[in-house]
Amino acid sequence: MLYSQTFYTIDLKGCDIVKQDKTNPIPRATAKRLSLYYRIFKRFNAEKIERANSKQIAEAIGIDSATVRRDFSYFGELGRRGFGYDVKKLMNFFADLLNDNSITNVAIVGIGNMGSALLHYRFHERNKMKIVMAFDTDDHDLIGTKSKDNIPIYGISTLKEKLEGQEIQTAILTVPSVKSQEVADLLVEAGIKGILSFSPVHLTVPKDVVVQYVDLTSELQTLLYFMRKNS
Repeated sequence: MLYSQTFYTIDLKGCDIVKQDKTNPIPRATAKRLSLYYRIFKRFNAEKIERANSKQIAEAIGIDSATVRRDFSYFGELGRRGFGYDVKKLMNFFADLLNDNSITNVAIVGIGNMGSALLHYRFHERNKMKIVMAFDTDDHDLIGTKSKDNIPIYGISTLKEKLEGQEIQTAILTVPSVKSQEVADLLVEAGIKGILSFSPVHLTVPKDVVVQYVDLTSELQTLLYFMRKNS
């Protein structure tokens, strides 16, 4: 699956990120590694590393250097042969690409075991993402209360009302599979444009809404496969 991505280059003489007037298809696998690259460049910067080559980046992530160079090629000239990659500039580049220069407010729907764990996860300590409200069934014991991090918990019947006028376009969905499409429809009606779903059920949403799936069972099966392969 390919994603249309705005083409960027970096002015290596300064710190400017230049937006080009053309698009380049970005494979899904590359898109999923963008946050890893950002994390690595943030770590390198914290360690006072000024330049890094593709081998260093690849070893830090656990992939091969050819994959790093191929991924970066989708964004134009991010480095120079024999010069490597400017850590600070690339850190800023990926921060801009991932919209990590501003706070992203997130709503979470479903505060069962998984939802509760995510509700208490401190996203903002690593990235500029912040869960600002949570929802569950109207008869849930926690409706009308706040989490230990002062996040209000509302009944699902008030979802559209509570989201209206708020700067929230992203939601995490951790409801039972049989309810996932119904809740996704409510989120779309409320103006949500991005859903991170922990349900294995494929959601039907408008073209302007993006859904990312997290299937823990599938990930565990993949892990077991590679464990057996290695043994």
